[in-house]
Amino acid sequence: MKPFLSLLLAALTASAGEYVVLTNGFRIHADSHVAEGSTVRLTTTQGVIELQANTVSAFETEEYTPPPPPPPSQVPAKVAAAVVDANRTLTPRELVTRAAERAGLPPEFVHSVARAESGYHPNAISPKGAIGLMQLMPGTAAGLNVDPYDPAQNADGGAMYLRDLLLKYENDPHQVSKAVAAYNAGPAAVDKYKGIPPYRETIQYVNRVLKQYEKEQKKKSASTD
Repeated sequence: MKPFLSLLLAALTASAGEYVVLTNGFRIHADSHVAEGSTVRLTTTQGVIELQANTVSAFETEEYTPPPPPPPSQVPAKVAAAVVDANRTLTPRELVTRAAERAGLPPEFVHSVARAESGYHPNAISPKGAIGLMQLMPGTAAGLNVDPYDPAQNADGGAMYLRDLLLKYENDPHQVSKAVAAYNAGPAAVDKYKGIPPYRETIQYVNRVLKQYEKEQKKKSASTD
C-alpha cells in the first residue's frame, strides 16, 4: 500500500452533522469537531475520537442530521419489529456495504475483510469461536456492544472494529496492513512484533485481504469510467 499523504488542516469548529475525510480516503461520521493545534477532537455517537490534524483532509457537511434514536424501551414494538424485518431482507453483502458506510470506511475494504473472514456466511463459526459475517470473537463483540449472532450487528461491529484499528495505526506508514493483521491476530501481536506477526496464517490473510481490496478498487474504477 502506498504511504498516505499528509495535508494541512484549517483550524475550524464545525456544527453537528458532518463527515470527516481522512487523507487516506476514509470517512468518519461525526456530530461535530473541534480543532486544537495539532489535534482534532471528534464527537461521535460512539464517543470522542482524537485525531492528528495532519491526517484530516476535509470536512463535509451532512445535509441532514437525523435525531438520535430513542432508548430501546421507548421504541414501539411494531417499529422495532419493522427494523428487524428490514435487516432480514438485506443480503449479507448489503449488510456489509451498509456497515462500511456507517463506519465511514470504503465498502470495498470491508468487503475484502468479510470475504476473507467468512465468505459472507452469516452463520459461520470458526474452530476458535469467531462468529458470523465478520468473524467476531465473543469478547470483541461484547466490547463493541453488538450481538455477534445477529448478521446486521455483526457487520456493524466488524466495520467499527476495523475503523478503531485504522485509527490506532493512523500515523503509521503501514496503517492498513497493520490494521488488517490486528483484525486477524489481535493488536497485541502486531504491537509485540512492531508489524505483521510472523504467523503463516496472518501473513497469508493480510496478503489475501489487500489483494482483494486492490481488485475491488480496480473493479469500482472500471465501472465508473
